[in-house]
Amino acid sequence: MRPDLLLLTDIDFDAGHAAITALQGALAERGVDLPHAFALPPNSGVPTGRDLDGNGRLGEARDAQGYGRFAGDGGLALLSRWPFATGARDFTSLLWADLPGATLPGGEANADIQRLSSTAHWQVPLTLPDGPATILAWSATPPVFDGPEDRNGLRGADEARLWTVLMDGGLGPPPEGRLIVMGNANLDPADGDGRREAIAAVLAHPRLQDPRPASAGGAAAADADHAGDPALDTADWRPPVGNLRVAYLLPSAGWPVEGAGVFWPAPDDPQAALLGEDGLAAGPHRLAWVDLALD
Repeated sequence: MRPDLLLLTDIDFDAGHAAITALQGALAERGVDLPHAFALPPNSGVPTGRDLDGNGRLGEARDAQGYGRFAGDGGLALLSRWPFATGARDFTSLLWADLPGATLPGGEANADIQRLSSTAHWQVPLTLPDGPATILAWSATPPVFDGPEDRNGLRGADEARLWTVLMDGGLGPPPEGRLIVMGNANLDPADGDGRREAIAAVLAHPRLQDPRPASAGGAAAADADHAGDPALDTADWRPPVGNLRVAYLLPSAGWPVEGAGVFWPAPDDPQAALLGEDGLAAGPHRLAWVDLALD
């Protein structure tokens, strides 16, 4: 995998970008040149001073704006072969209640301070050799680890829906020109516990196309009780959760796609050894990729 543009999720943020700089150097030693980086402070680990999980204790990971043991725990980073332009928009501080059409849990007592993004939402201009494009990047909360109020389920759905609101002009002027929506939605349009209609609406938006990255390994690891196409799965969570499609790369409609896939080799593929004996050496998530044509 030699990407020209790479979104990393669950990478700790530090103000001096020391971790990103070290990673860029390690990649360059392996022939992967991604000299340009974009990273802003995430919501994960940002203290609220409130007992958000209602357990009577303050300052715990679940009391932060997004789950995290310290500020910057598990953020986002974009690495690129090409430079990022000025004019990025950061929606990370947007209050959940301020998203048009937001659906908060009944009796939400912290709506005055609760931000929508569990990690971050960014609109980042990128300068490609043939002109500008805009990256819409995010990573959302899993729709579980809550109670009957479905707080995480509702939040994750609205985290995905932010993009449809943005593209429809509900958060100011929508981004112009070519787009790439990319990130971990923690939602599958056909399976899992999340509110599937939210990611299905993003996939169906007229400004976007779904290249449907697939893999032989995902197909081979199919769960019998899942409704979606297992070849499209991007996370190897195994029973009882099962494998799901949660990572997305959605370019603008009409942007020529030259290839797409998920790095999840079949069990008999020699490259499967890169995933370790248990298949989880790099964690449960698989790298999804899309090749786009440039003029």
